[in-house]
Amino acid sequence: MTLESIINSGPFKNFVDFIMTAAITALIVIIILTIGKMVFRKYLHSDTNIYMRFTEHTLKIAIVAFAVMGVIADTHFTAPFGKLLFQGTAIIGAIAGIAAQPVIADLICGFMISTNKPFDIGDRIELENDVAGVVKDITVRHVVIRTIDTIDLIIPNSKINAMAIKNMSYSPDIRSVNLKFHVDYSTDIKLAAKVIQDAVKSSEYSIEKPTEDENAPKEYSPVYFLSYEASSLCMSTTVYFTPDSPTEVVKNDINTRVKEALKNNNIEIPYDYVNVLMKDQES
Repeated sequence: MTLESIINSGPFKNFVDFIMTAAITALIVIIILTIGKMVFRKYLHSDTNIYMRFTEHTLKIAIVAFAVMGVIADTHFTAPFGKLLFQGTAIIGAIAGIAAQPVIADLICGFMISTNKPFDIGDRIELENDVAGVVKDITVRHVVIRTIDTIDLIIPNSKINAMAIKNMSYSPDIRSVNLKFHVDYSTDIKLAAKVIQDAVKSSEYSIEKPTEDENAPKEYSPVYFLSYEASSLCMSTTVYFTPDSPTEVVKNDINTRVKEALKNNNIEIPYDYVNVLMKDQES
């Protein structure tokens, strides 16, 4: 068989037709996805809107899937496979349905998350399993959370939809965290409260607590003596800070300042210890 006969043969022409169709379709898909990304990011604000980000990913997958099916169905080279794909038996459909159950569950849960919006792109959240971080993305399968140590956690939509979520970015103006400090039983409570509050005020992250009365004087949250513990007195205060400050950074700064302030004022931070008495045994 000569090269010319191969080139002029039906299978070869069908193969070339398939390659050309696939290339043109791929080019069109790339153009559509590029324009779509620009529209979603620039005009629909999908960088910060979780519903738009989920819709963007869903449409992207749908466009690619329809393009692939269209190429398979419309070319002579893949026509038999396309016919089998679109007119498959009930067994093939059942197998595909079982295999696709996790995907469908994640897709539905992703739609529920993006619609109900328990969080948005850029929000700081904490899950019931103590995972905490900033929401970076949502796709049809999973949510991406970046932790404080810049590790991206990929969590399926179906799992995160079933979790209790603490959203620390709901308030657009102010956030807060409650901190507890333990001091020795012999400590002067008023002195300890003043030392702790002065340490909080000295932090560059802490701000005055909000008040409903605009004319009321601005002040920091008071320090309370909460309870008697097994070996200490428990003091507590609420620290307010702006949403752009990570909670971990605020805690680290306040705890460091309070520890140093208590030490400088000779206020002991107690800790549990055990005395072991050894009894001599008569031989």
